[in-house]
Amino acid sequence: MAFTNLPLIEPILKAVAHEGYTTPTPIQQQSIPLVLDGHDLLGCAQTGTGKTAAFSIPIIQLLASKKQFRPGIKALILTPTRELAIQIDESLAAYGRFTKIRHTVIFGGVSQLHQTNALKRGVDILVATPGRLLDLINQKFVDLRNLEIFVLDEADRMLDMGFIHDVKKLIKIIPQKRQTLFFSATMPPEIQKLADSLLHQPKYVEVTPPSSTVDRISQKLYYTNKNEKAKLLTHLLEKENIGSALVFGRTKHGSDKIVKLLIREGIKAAAIHGNKSQNARQKALNDFKEGKIRVLVATDIAARGIDIDELANVFNYDLPNIPETYVHRIGRTGRAGNSGLAISFCDSETLKELKDIEKLIGKRITVVHEHPYPMTASPSNNTEEKPKKKKPFFKRRRD
Repeated sequence: MAFTNLPLIEPILKAVAHEGYTTPTPIQQQSIPLVLDGHDLLGCAQTGTGKTAAFSIPIIQLLASKKQFRPGIKALILTPTRELAIQIDESLAAYGRFTKIRHTVIFGGVSQLHQTNALKRGVDILVATPGRLLDLINQKFVDLRNLEIFVLDEADRMLDMGFIHDVKKLIKIIPQKRQTLFFSATMPPEIQKLADSLLHQPKYVEVTPPSSTVDRISQKLYYTNKNEKAKLLTHLLEKENIGSALVFGRTKHGSDKIVKLLIREGIKAAAIHGNKSQNARQKALNDFKEGKIRVLVATDIAARGIDIDELANVFNYDLPNIPETYVHRIGRTGRAGNSGLAISFCDSETLKELKDIEKLIGKRITVVHEHPYPMTASPSNNTEEKPKKKKPFFKRRRD
């Protein structure tokens, strides 16, 4: 199917062609007609499946096609991080370039002056993070009385980041009569309960099973000692022909420490996390996209908005303590039909996290035994990369 086969108006088809897109992704094929028909939508889709276009394209068309146009914000897209909010706003600019739809983005961590000035000029579609949105509502800069479409994006990440209470506050403010689009990569019980309370007779779109991992992503596991993970990372970057890479650290301090170690070894790197200013985060991300730095080290919160189709390599330097986060992390690669590699380090303190991850994804991650920094007592695993003549120190744990 081509975009021209979808019921899209000429200005949007022209914009899509301008972006070089010809074939919609599965979630776009399924979602766009449903949203255009006015249905509430529950979308279960991993990152990298094209869901931003799946909701932004029909929203632009619905608003651009209206004969009677009431003033005020008519569509609200709520998202957990500023990076993702910026990405969505950029997508709205791309898909709506040949329409007169006005949009802006608001998020915390920066001065609100530029954002409030944009709101005063008039906005049709507002992209926002929860905290700054509630703040500007309280200051009377944001009026949602004329809201017609509400999008809750990355709902599971909202839960992980503690924003669910803010979301529930917002739901009490927005009109009850509206079209609601709800997207989440995973559907834990609390998220399902929230979806049930928000949606009215929704259509359900599922691109991949909840918590599954993209087949094109090759997943590898390295058992190592905690104090040798930096050496292993440097070794793989230098010896295994790995180009640019996104590296996940668990903490802000730990991410900065990884960057310092890489720079010491002559590898250009930068970190993005909550303690960095928005300008610093955007510069690091842009430098990474442009190839000025080879490694971008990020915490989960800061990395949520990273959207790089050509990103080939992701490292879990620290395994996440929430297994669903692993799915989100490795979903940064293998995007837009490309293959990807996800490498994870496991030390003696994160064996439980590994067990939980493998239980969630329903498979054991391939273990690479041959490397210079093995764990002092390395678990075994039945994989194609296990040495044939060497016996493991002790047997692999049971699930």
